Amino acid sequence: MSAPSTTTGKPIGNTRAGDLKKVWWKHVIIWVVLVFALFPFLFVISAALNPSGSLSTTSLFPTGFSFSNFHDLFNDTARPFLTWYKNSLIISLGGSIIGVFIGACAAFAFSRLRFRGRRAGLLALLLLQMFPALLAFVGLYITFSRIGEVLPSFGLNTTWGLILAYMGGAMGANVWLLKGYFDTVPRELDEAARVDGASHARVFFTVILPLVRPILVTVFMITFVGLFGEFMLASIFLTDVDAQTLGVGLYGMTLGNESVALFGEFAAASLLASLPIMILYFVFQKQLVGGLTQGSVK
Repeated sequence: MSAPSTTTGKPIGNTRAGDLKKVWWKHVIIWVVLVFALFPFLFVISAALNPSGSLSTTSLFPTGFSFSNFHDLFNDTARPFLTWYKNSLIISLGGSIIGVFIGACAAFAFSRLRFRGRRAGLLALLLLQMFPALLAFVGLYITFSRIGEVLPSFGLNTTWGLILAYMGGAMGANVWLLKGYFDTVPRELDEAARVDGASHARVFFTVILPLVRPILVTVFMITFVGLFGEFMLASIFLTDVDAQTLGVGLYGMTLGNESVALFGEFAAASLLASLPIMILYFVFQKQLVGGLTQGSVK
């Protein structure tokens, strides 16, 4: 029985074999990149499950299986992991929600309203992104140290003070990303709502926001991931152990003579720290793809 053939008269099996010979190097590159990407992840899992919990005895594949590192992590009184975790979640969630709301309000104004200084404001937001954030750290430290003398809840070593500092640096990119998506919503919807007597606030909350949900989720996730893993500004603002975030607290575990012995706890903490971001990506992956592509294509 002869092999099926294509319209050109060539057997399908031979065609597939010929195509595979042409692109074999692409498959090799894919597997090399995949192994390179999975190696750190497998090493961290091995270290977290290593019963000895030290760096010197950790290998790519664990020789034993134990949750002792997780038990030690939760019961380490000198390193309040759960407190760090709570601080990171509060700062990331609070900063993301506030950042998305402020960015959406600004994007709505730039997209729908016409006022003097609109174009200059957009260009200013874009130009400010050219300067590195390190230039503002000294000014932020002095500013919030003075604010703490008047309003202790918003000074250094406070959650709200760090959230406010984050909000000032996240507006530029968020506003431009949100505005590009807001421009895709037909203006006829705004005009129809205003004919019915709706104000700008009502149009914003009841008409625009439900239609731009994908970009809101996208900006929320981008902001959350950035704040959850931020280290430099948090290490400057938060010096008390109980006020630190995961990034600052885990960095302290890598310092000193105990860093090798605490590597198992560090690896266990790293795995637990990745859970919120993984859950967000799995839950909102459809909105993330739509938010990143739909606005730019339209």
